[in-house]
Amino acid sequence: MTAGKSARLDRIGTGGNHLIVPMDHGITLGAVTGLADIESTIDAVTRGGADAVLTQKGIAPRVHEHKNDAGYIVHLNGSTTIGPDERDKRKTGTVKDAIRAGADAVSLHLNVGSQYEPDQITQLAELTSEAEEYGLPVLAMTYARGHDVRDQSNPEGYAEDLAHATRLGEELGADIIKTGYSGNPETFQRVVDSTRLPVVIAGGSKGTDLETLSMVRGAVDGGAAGVSMGRSIFQHDQPEGITEAIASVIHDGADPEEAARAAGLSE
Repeated sequence: MTAGKSARLDRIGTGGNHLIVPMDHGITLGAVTGLADIESTIDAVTRGGADAVLTQKGIAPRVHEHKNDAGYIVHLNGSTTIGPDERDKRKTGTVKDAIRAGADAVSLHLNVGSQYEPDQITQLAELTSEAEEYGLPVLAMTYARGHDVRDQSNPEGYAEDLAHATRLGEELGADIIKTGYSGNPETFQRVVDSTRLPVVIAGGSKGTDLETLSMVRGAVDGGAAGVSMGRSIFQHDQPEGITEAIASVIHDGADPEEAARAAGLSE
């Protein structure tokens, strides 16, 4: 690993663990709650302890003055909920675009198991080769999503599919992997064991604060290096508070209930 890539990885994490808040959802969902005034949200989550925020390249001018020295990741593919198929993620930029936007890293979304998997594998393979030239880390969001993919009703089977998607990211040259959570620490250990890279979990469906924090605790207990969590944070009534609580679980090993109380969460 080059000194530049190592330094940039340090800027998007703390001690090898990561609390990343993706806010690229504007391209997918539009200017929903938490993203219309994205400047205030970025300020809140980074004051709460987010290691990095993530957006599409066009939002970069709205990021830097408000991120409180946190890291910045530029996402390089996307789709919309009103298009033909949300799983059909298309390229939205290049490594050079991300560098011009001030990125410390880039990311790409793959729906492993879907009909779009072949094109998205090509996207990631090309991205990691290009990023390596500049010492720029790549976060691969390798979700197991397709007709034959198992789900949380079959945690062992789902973990196997997540493990396959995770390993795909390493095989193609990524530096960090984001994937779904299998539902419990025991099965998620299988996912973590599939790679030598740090694995962070997606937020999933928005639940109560305690449900969110318990999921984070379970993932960390199963070997996760943290989270890359969007709507459960940026659409929260207290985005700074929920970020603070999640950071406490990831970075300090806090109990979910204690973390919620210390952050002053209302639930």
